[in-house]
Amino acid sequence: MLHVVDHPLIKHKLTIMRKKETGPKEFRELLREITLLITYEATRHIEVYEIEVETPLEKTKGYYINDKDIVVIPILRAGLGMVDGILELLPNASVGHIGIYRDPETLRAVDYYFKTPKLHDKSEIFILDPMLATGVSAIDAIGKVKELGGKRITFISLIASPEGVKALEEAHPDVDIYTASLDRELNNHGYILPGLGDAGDRLYRTK
Repeated sequence: MLHVVDHPLIKHKLTIMRKKETGPKEFRELLREITLLITYEATRHIEVYEIEVETPLEKTKGYYINDKDIVVIPILRAGLGMVDGILELLPNASVGHIGIYRDPETLRAVDYYFKTPKLHDKSEIFILDPMLATGVSAIDAIGKVKELGGKRITFISLIASPEGVKALEEAHPDVDIYTASLDRELNNHGYILPGLGDAGDRLYRTK
């Protein structure tokens, strides 16, 4: 279920992202780069098909993936910062958008936008959100995707909390979670500790 992608490059880049003095330009670039590295691991299960190709010397057996069956769905707004990283590896993927925010008082998910490509049994769906904190937004997003027929779903985050992982595993035990770091805990306001603050605010300098 939970896959923490433990790689020196990811550790290095994530450490820079955590620093409070890291600005939005560098933060965006690092988020894209880490997403690309996590995607490399998160796509290992994708089905490959055999094909015959001709090299300059002879014919040989090769393999391809049908990346037109891949659907990338960022949770707005912070998830947008991860899209370019995954599209660098899967440029023909379709992209949907889910608008959800966590009510600061109740910590419940509030939906405000939902639009995805048509989903079918062979759709490989990757839902993106840098922070898996309480798990509320992720659980809500995955539930909506399943209602539309999505079955093969992977959740990719930058940082996860133990509480969020537990909640997501209980709500959707069939969904794999890929993250760069499993942090210590949540504080009383539902923020991950040590974390890196609000990813959306740091991406777009809204605070």
